[in-house]
Amino acid sequence: MLFLDRAFPRHVVVWQHVEKHLPAGELAHDVSHIARVYRWALRLAAEGGADADDAGAMALVHDLAFIPKDSPDRALGGERSALLAGTVLQAAGYPDEEVKAIAEAVRTSSWSRGLAPTNALGVVLQDADRLDAIGAVGLMRTFACGQFMSSATRPGQFYHPEDPCALSGRVVDDRTYAVDHCYAKLLRLAAGMRLPSAQVEAKRRHAAMESFLAQLRDDIVG
Repeated sequence: MLFLDRAFPRHVVVWQHVEKHLPAGELAHDVSHIARVYRWALRLAAEGGADADDAGAMALVHDLAFIPKDSPDRALGGERSALLAGTVLQAAGYPDEEVKAIAEAVRTSSWSRGLAPTNALGVVLQDADRLDAIGAVGLMRTFACGQFMSSATRPGQFYHPEDPCALSGRVVDDRTYAVDHCYAKLLRLAAGMRLPSAQVEAKRRHAAMESFLAQLRDDIVG
């Protein structure tokens, strides 16, 4: 793939395995998401004290096990991806020590699980993955995910028709209203960034989301 850094030839082998696991029709976790997290992982690696080769491979395998956001198992994505990562990484020639470190970083990556990273790679992955959940791209992914979850038997909506920005104190329901995901999760991510570069970027993206939500409320309720 064009987004892979040629300085790390093992990434090509990893990607050949990962590509087979991409969920069909799910735009929020497609190849572009992997590519964006990959680029940020490489960018943050040195700052976080992590090996760049391992950081890139980690980004490639971090979503190997796709679990829909409306599944009761949604918090287990990191742990299940970590279990699958070992075989993929070993096939690409990563030694056991690196495989263990990468898998541990992936295990702690899920926001829903609420685990703190236990190594430098985990810090890099959490920041890189969560950056992709906020800002303009994060909003696009949110709406794509809302559409993917919506069905004839359980239809979703872009926003709550009477209180789109949850100003009334109502219970936030991001499985029904896509915009509610901003209040359930996205607006809380910037405060949890650990690395300085990620903090600066998250602040910019957070402001973009707040601006969008203010405009949305004006468009809907005046």
